[in-house]
Amino acid sequence: MNIVIVGCGKVGTSIANELNTEGHNIVVIDIKGEAVQKLSESIDVLGIEGNGATYEVLMEAGAGNADLVIAATARDEVNLYTCLMAKAAGVKHTIARVRNPEYKNDLFRVKDQLGLSMSINPELTAALEISRLLRFSAAIEIDTFSKGLVDLIKVVVPEKSLISDKQVSQIDLLKGKVRIASVERDGEVYIPNGDFIIKSGDRISVAAKPETAAKFFKKISVAIGRSKDVILLGGGKVTFYLAQKLIKSGAKVKIIEKDSKRCEFLADALPEAVIIHGDCMDQHLLLSEGIEHADGVAALMDYDEENILISLFIKNVSGAKVITKVSNSSFDSILDNLGFDCVIHPKRLTGEYIARYIRAMQNSLGSNIETLYRLHDDKIEALEFRVKEGSRIIGVELQHLNLKNNLQIISIYRRGKIILPQGSDVIMPDDSVVVITKHKGLSDLDDILERH
Repeated sequence: MNIVIVGCGKVGTSIANELNTEGHNIVVIDIKGEAVQKLSESIDVLGIEGNGATYEVLMEAGAGNADLVIAATARDEVNLYTCLMAKAAGVKHTIARVRNPEYKNDLFRVKDQLGLSMSINPELTAALEISRLLRFSAAIEIDTFSKGLVDLIKVVVPEKSLISDKQVSQIDLLKGKVRIASVERDGEVYIPNGDFIIKSGDRISVAAKPETAAKFFKKISVAIGRSKDVILLGGGKVTFYLAQKLIKSGAKVKIIEKDSKRCEFLADALPEAVIIHGDCMDQHLLLSEGIEHADGVAALMDYDEENILISLFIKNVSGAKVITKVSNSSFDSILDNLGFDCVIHPKRLTGEYIARYIRAMQNSLGSNIETLYRLHDDKIEALEFRVKEGSRIIGVELQHLNLKNNLQIISIYRRGKIILPQGSDVIMPDDSVVVITKHKGLSDLDDILERH
């Protein structure tokens, strides 16, 4: 697709990186020439210096022939106006970054006039992701397929677990209900077959219905409780959205924030939460507020370094699930070495969400990929395909399909029901099929077969 991205800040850069890996033709625009140059030198995009909210600059960027314009500057008003100008240039589809909840609530009134296909709020997106992680206290990652009916949940296998030192085929708990889709061990990622032996300390990604996954984890001694006593460090937008979500789910929420005016706002907006005016980096304050007794803590301050350092402290004094917000992806290797399990990148999440939306657009134009997640530091992909008439896999028992190696069919969605397939199952037209694989660039369901 031909895509124009207005704004080369962290969000725009994240979106450009995500879409570039999928082979789209991208033009980026920013009023700051150095930002345009930096991005265009790092990935294969065309850069234009100028005001992307103006008709002239949009046309210079090729908006007249673009399939999509994404407005991702730091200002909501500029993004919405950009979408209006893009519509005037003849662009059918536009996406705007909109952070102000007041605008978000009113967008439905002017959506058609703006030609707006989607709006994205990075802070709200991050809050929703964190709330999902707090749903399962032991979950490192949770990805969702098939309209929310199948979760892919990553956990660590504890010592002396029921499944430790067993071949996958010997684990009776799995049959027809749960599937181990991938295993991470000593920096390597495996897509296990029946002979693969699970070890304590492995990070396994389990595909199952949410309620079935909870029962499975309980049996293999993985903690599954929802975090009910949560402390949020920092009172910014992510915290605000997350607190609303947690309170609605019945959790007790305490927020620590050093800005007194922000504390007043939070106290008025979130009367059910406990608001503490203080420095989140003050270890004595955290201990006095019961950090060691919390079952969930999220470090959501403005500075990555503060979030990382305080998370290390909390991991040493508390058994809580610790979630750390980080904006700078260059910290990733350091965090892996320090044993950080749950790291949230709001800007990267925004790029991933937009990429998923674009895949859905492409699906209507002929592609049959509905959802794609990059897992285990991009070492494997989990894809959801819509099965179309004429596919070579239709009606053939899975055990007779000549599948590529390092690939597994983990679920089939058919008429509202989920099938975790066995060898005798078959795939039918209009099914949604989830595949996990080490092979990159699969674009059609038939690509899962070995070529003769």
